[in-house]
Amino acid sequence: MKKITMVAWLALAPALALAQQKPPPSTFGQVVGNAVLCLDQIENKSFYAYLLSSFGPAYKHEGGAYWFRTDAVLWGAPITDVIVSDDTTDLVFMGVVADSTPEKLEPAIRAAAGLRYTKADNSAFPVRNSVPGSKIVYFRDKAKVYCARFKPLPPAQTR
Repeated sequence: MKKITMVAWLALAPALALAQQKPPPSTFGQVVGNAVLCLDQIENKSFYAYLLSSFGPAYKHEGGAYWFRTDAVLWGAPITDVIVSDDTTDLVFMGVVADSTPEKLEPAIRAAAGLRYTKADNSAFPVRNSVPGSKIVYFRDKAKVYCARFKPLPPAQTR
C-alpha cells in the first residue's frame, strides 16, 4: 500500500507544484519588464535569485537558461514563462513568453513603454528589433520578448 501511495505522490508532485504557484511580486513589471526591453542592466545571477524567491525553483534548465512558470501580466498580455541565462554561453539574457502573438504584443509594448520595433525582414515570422536591443520573436504560437547582451570582459590584470 505504501508503494502505491509513493507512486501516486510522485505522479502528482508536478501538478501540485503548479497548483501552488506563487503570484508575481508587485515589482515584476518594473524589474522583469525593463530587463527584457533592454532598459535596464542584465545580471543573470541577480535575476535568477529574484525569480527563485518570487516563483520557487525553475521548472526546467535547457538551452542555456532556467525557465520559471508565472501567472504574471506584462503590457496587458499573460506571461507564461520567464527565462534567465545560466553561465554556459557568452551571452547573458532575460526573456518572457507571452500568451499573445508578436503582432498583438508589439503595439501593446509601444503604448506602455514607448518602444518602437522594426521588422528585420519581410518573412512570415520576422524578428522585431528595438533600438535598445530587445527582440520580439515567435515562440511556437506565442511571442517571446528578450534582451541578450555579451558578458562584460573581466577587468584587465595590472601589475
